Amino acid sequence: MSPTAVLAILFVLAVVGYFVGRGRALAASGGRLTNLHSVPGYYGLYVAFWCGIPALLLLVLWLFLGPVVIDRVIMGGLPPEVTEGLSAAQQNLLHARIQNLAGGRFQADASDPVLLAAAERLVRLQRIADWAIAVVALAVAIAGMVFARSRIAPKFRARNAVERIMTVFMILCSMIAILTTLGIILSLLFESLRFFARVPVTEFLFGLQWSPQTAIRADQAGSSGAFGAVPVFTGTLLISLIAMLVAVPLGLLSAIYLAEYAPRRVRATV
Repeated sequence: MSPTAVLAILFVLAVVGYFVGRGRALAASGGRLTNLHSVPGYYGLYVAFWCGIPALLLLVLWLFLGPVVIDRVIMGGLPPEVTEGLSAAQQNLLHARIQNLAGGRFQADASDPVLLAAAERLVRLQRIADWAIAVVALAVAIAGMVFARSRIAPKFRARNAVERIMTVFMILCSMIAILTTLGIILSLLFESLRFFARVPVTEFLFGLQWSPQTAIRADQAGSSGAFGAVPVFTGTLLISLIAMLVAVPLGLLSAIYLAEYAPRRVRATV
């Protein structure tokens, strides 16, 4: 079962959990909403969250870790004489050949019995893993639904529980945004330091030729390359100038029209 199908089933179960929780709250209230601490929708959301979030986290975790585990099993199952003495790059190339063969690409390796057996094992393990994680995720979703439903009572503070979950979710989103920005900055910083360790700053800032045709690895052939950034800066400024010549008059005149001349209905619509 593909991850997309599992996500669709989890979404359906979460919707079902919402109505199960809402119906359970209405039944527990005895027909009087004033007996409930929160409105019925919060009880439904509480059950839906417990139904979907743990299973979704498990699925996402497996999507990151599953391929790593399967690849280690495949590479560890190869005969020692195949992997002995190989460098990291050569092992990555061997792994890529097995993956291509398993995916039906680059059939030239199909004549190699070792690679063919590894590719068949990879396909088999991926199929087993997909069904296993699907069954486990659905079981976790159903268990979460049953657990959340059992906690619903007239005095249960469903609104507070839902708000705590949403608070944690927003904090996680904020942390991801901050860490992503920090990662981008550090990546640019370290790559810039590596670049300027090979190219002088004065050559980069004042050079008049930009032709980054240079070898990346020792086994590659390439010219020395030219890394003068003046043509890059000039092209960027030229594109920005053309864009501003189009955007500034249109934006300014549009703002004046909307603020001073446009009818109220047109202004509200635009």
